[in-house]
Amino acid sequence: MTQPDDQKKNQARYAYNMTMAGVAGQVGCMTLIVIFAALFVGLWLDRTFETKPLFTLGLMIGSVPVTLFMMFRIVKVATNQIKPIDKNPANDTTPKEDAKS
Repeated sequence: MTQPDDQKKNQARYAYNMTMAGVAGQVGCMTLIVIFAALFVGLWLDRTFETKPLFTLGLMIGSVPVTLFMMFRIVKVATNQIKPIDKNPANDTTPKEDAKS
């Protein structure tokens, strides 16, 4: 392998790793937001209607499928934005070795 090929692979790996780190960060923040929103809204509803754990438990349990759906959507959008590396030999700019007969 030549040096430019290694550099291209390293750049592609770096871009892929940064994309995955960004997706993990988005999923983590989104999960925390949904869980805390369910918790605080549930506590507020329980205090308002004097139904101690009913709304809090219901919203916390209900937040699980919402969080899973949102995780799936975030990962799907992020993976659709990843562009594959062009392997077309016509676009290859690396110098070819001369064939000696």
